[in-house]
Amino acid sequence: MYRSETGQPNPNRKRLVILAHMTTEALLGRLIEHHTENPGGDELAICEFLRHELTTRGADEVAISTVPRPKGDDIGAYIFARFGTPELLVNVHIDTVPANTGWTQDPWTPSITTDKVTGLGAADTKGAIAAILTALETRSPHNVGFLFSGDEERGTSCIRDFLSSQQARDIERAIVCEPTDRYAGVRHRGVSGYQARFQGQGGHSSNADHMPKPVATLARLAVKLDDLGQRYVSQGPDDMKGICMNVAGLDGGVAFNVVPDAATLTWSIRPPHGFDQHRFDQEIELAMHNVNPDITPTRLLHNPPFSTIRLPEFEQVLGSHIRGFIPLQFWTEAAMLSEAGINAIVLGPGNIEQAHGADEWVSREDLKWAVALFTHIFESTQA
Repeated sequence: MYRSETGQPNPNRKRLVILAHMTTEALLGRLIEHHTENPGGDELAICEFLRHELTTRGADEVAISTVPRPKGDDIGAYIFARFGTPELLVNVHIDTVPANTGWTQDPWTPSITTDKVTGLGAADTKGAIAAILTALETRSPHNVGFLFSGDEERGTSCIRDFLSSQQARDIERAIVCEPTDRYAGVRHRGVSGYQARFQGQGGHSSNADHMPKPVATLARLAVKLDDLGQRYVSQGPDDMKGICMNVAGLDGGVAFNVVPDAATLTWSIRPPHGFDQHRFDQEIELAMHNVNPDITPTRLLHNPPFSTIRLPEFEQVLGSHIRGFIPLQFWTEAAMLSEAGINAIVLGPGNIEQAHGADEWVSREDLKWAVALFTHIFESTQA
């Protein structure tokens, strides 16, 4: 007996053919219309939309969970649907970055043309959600779970909450959807974020020669950090050299005639596998001490690198449906799944070059490819 979230038999489980058809492009348009920018978006609303779509496609159980974000400024949400007892997980994040500058149209009003769909999240990663929903209209998978999760672009609260739940207990493999240009990502860098703060006393700039200067102090640290990053440019694996040192922001100024009482500096690195994090942290501490011993550091996040655990499990299923297996330069939540012992791989429609920019788009050919790919994957679970 198949059960819905309410505990009642799900009448849709055996009659997928009577679904009112909506094209993949139209489904993607509906998803784009949901404001899920992080921070500030409504992840719960898109989960409610997906609850209906997954239920009508015959999921045995559909459950929505909300998760407080660590900073307390927002609520994250995710929806999990299962077909049988999931051994394979398909994961797509539902949140997007805020709309970048330079858009020539409203980011949340989808534009569907003969060759592409344009809108915020089209490539990263609502196109994958639309393709999955289309594939589910004609193929009902066996022992597969679908996790559409929030808080990926700014944190990891939703994926962490899911992995600690009973829903994740039987999952052995996972496909994490990101725009990979029809390749499958088998490893990628980690990402660590840092902040340094320097406290002064503040005052009139006529006394600047005789008081601490927080902005100037951290500016000197910023230059040292960038120099440190340059020393790593030639280090690491051949396909992941360097640590992508990014001095991202220096904040604290008030006005040209005011010495600020404090300033903060933020930066990040993206280390490859085998990176000596302990040694690097010591180098950071030395750089701060040499500038000013009173600089106070904070690590904002530390997400590990990722590597597929057992590639042959995916080679057989994906076969000629992808362009090949490659390393990725960007971080994904596949790292969190891998840390939990789940064999993961990263793939999906679209190209990372379209993500996070103005007039984000995904080609209709990529959407067509993704529908065929997921249809094939779902068929393979029925064997």
